[in-house]
Amino acid sequence: MESKEKSELAKQYNSPSEGKSGLYVYRAGSFGGALKKDVWLNGKCVGETAPNIFFYEEIEGNTEHKVSTESEFSPNDLLIKTESGKNYFVSQYIKMGVFVGGAGVELVDEKKGKKQVSKLDMAIKGTCSK
Repeated sequence: MESKEKSELAKQYNSPSEGKSGLYVYRAGSFGGALKKDVWLNGKCVGETAPNIFFYEEIEGNTEHKVSTESEFSPNDLLIKTESGKNYFVSQYIKMGVFVGGAGVELVDEKKGKKQVSKLDMAIKGTCSK
């Protein structure tokens, strides 16, 4: 996990740097607790999720980005068109699969995203299983 200070700073939801957007990717709840699922941004590893964690990073604003998550048979993707100066919240959810649990990602509104992320701990980015 990231330090408590870094986690609390990210949860202040400050405006991103000039020309940037903020991206929060999180997994709330304990359903599928034993499962860890990779998350990628534009094909690069963000990290491996577990219950009740989030990742934060600044990304290029006014650009389309692809957030992907590992699932049972193939990755599930979400395209987001960002606007500079705004924060975006992507929820990763676990779903029942045929053999193992799968995962999906969905864009949620800022109010719901902030409410969820405020209860979570920030994870260290950069380690994926694949």
